[in-house]
Amino acid sequence: MFKRLVGILPVVFGVLVLTFLLVHLVPGDPVEVMLGESATSADRSVLRAELGLDKPLPLQFADYLTKLIHGDFGVSIHSHAPIAGLLAERIPATARLALLSLVIALAIGLPLGIAAALHYRRWPDRAATLSALTLSAMPHFWLGPLLMLVFALWLGWLPVSGMENDASIVLPALTLASGLAAILTRMTRASLLEVLDEDFVRTARAKGLPERTVILRHAMKAALLPVVTVVGLQLGSLLAGAVITETVFGWEGVGRLLVESIEKRDYPVTQACVLAIALTYVLVNLLTDLLYSRLDPRVRFNA
Repeated sequence: MFKRLVGILPVVFGVLVLTFLLVHLVPGDPVEVMLGESATSADRSVLRAELGLDKPLPLQFADYLTKLIHGDFGVSIHSHAPIAGLLAERIPATARLALLSLVIALAIGLPLGIAAALHYRRWPDRAATLSALTLSAMPHFWLGPLLMLVFALWLGWLPVSGMENDASIVLPALTLASGLAAILTRMTRASLLEVLDEDFVRTARAKGLPERTVILRHAMKAALLPVVTVVGLQLGSLLAGAVITETVFGWEGVGRLLVESIEKRDYPVTQACVLAIALTYVLVNLLTDLLYSRLDPRVRFNA
């Protein structure tokens, strides 16, 4: 456990360095965005000095890292609001969207995968495989507007975008869950097919246990091991996918805040958003390892 926690530190530091360099290499000047083209060179120089953008990049990074160690994410260049407050406002919305998307993906992917494995090479298997391939081939920036068109504009069942009421989360959650549901369907199918040929499954059937008990209590317990790993890895990917989905649906989460900060060249906010997403991804992977070791006692961290 301790080794895993220590191993996170180089990853986080690497994310900080890469994010800092990439953000500062993006064309555009935040001073130009804030003051406009009509500002004088003197005004630009004064504002650049106030923001610390006149310092060399190594010094800017050192200042940022020092503040971060003390728990200070800095202040937004554009709004002058504390970045910690901006993240605190947006993280709950992204967490709700990611968790609901995960629930939807599990509710779709696991039953389809089980049905495909139990009806191998028959029509349920072909239908589930075709559905998974179709979902995996649909990018979020295409599927999102399509769902808007059908369920919001044509049928009028759900809001088009925004966060007006509880129903507003349905379309972005479905969009975000589509790719994960496809992966879970294929992974569950492949894992269960492999387990169904094991001796302990044949033994359970020979004891006269009902087929439902054999599948759910014996076969699925072993088949879920690789599925858990995929869920952990893909849960981090949900946050990356949320950047596009939140932008499409106007969902006020961390993903949309990241896009807005990039457009405004708000370096501190961009770095904080990327850091929050990266930390979440790393922590989810760590929790996945812990859960995996619980499900399979043969797994040890020192292996």
